Amino acid sequence: MNTPAPPKPQPSAPAASWDDLLARGTEHTQRAFHELTAATRDYAGHSPDLIWGNLQTPAYAQEVLRMVARLHQLPDDSHAGAAERTARARYLGQDGRTYHVLLGEQALLTGVGSPEVMRAQLEHLLTALDTPGLQLGIIPARARLHVYPGDGFGIHDGTRVEVEGYRGCETITDPKRVGLFHRAFRLLQESAVYGQEARLLVIEALRGW
Repeated sequence: MNTPAPPKPQPSAPAASWDDLLARGTEHTQRAFHELTAATRDYAGHSPDLIWGNLQTPAYAQEVLRMVARLHQLPDDSHAGAAERTARARYLGQDGRTYHVLLGEQALLTGVGSPEVMRAQLEHLLTALDTPGLQLGIIPARARLHVYPGDGFGIHDGTRVEVEGYRGCETITDPKRVGLFHRAFRLLQESAVYGQEARLLVIEALRGW
């Protein structure tokens, strides 16, 4: 008789709420996300209009976090926040961790910072396509969708979802709601391209910058 596998441990929530962390600056929220990344073994995520955080260059990340600070009227600690965000890249390909990430083609075209920042970011993305443990799909702008894109989200070890937007970050652990994001991810995946097709989309976007 087979013994059922024990459930995966759920990554713990930050000691303070996301809103409280953000009120203290982007460095604090990014440190909490760094800790969550370190605790996660299996990740699936969708980023419709920005490059996924773990693949951002320091300059790109700083520009994104500078916009966050401006929106929420925070002191600009984007340099420190970007250092915490880009440090998450160390977990790619480490200790058997797996990442399945879907980017909207719009993420390659959204103007974050100067053209120089964007060119460096897309060149970095091309290099990252071959990272062990990373499966990166891109949803072409003209692809037929089977579900509306919605907000960006990340599923951590199958049991916890983080959803990001203007309202800040929402943590979802209710199994029924988590299951909804699993279905959304599978439907979005049906529209994505991988491998050489994804690489060609990045190259085409790079030429435009």
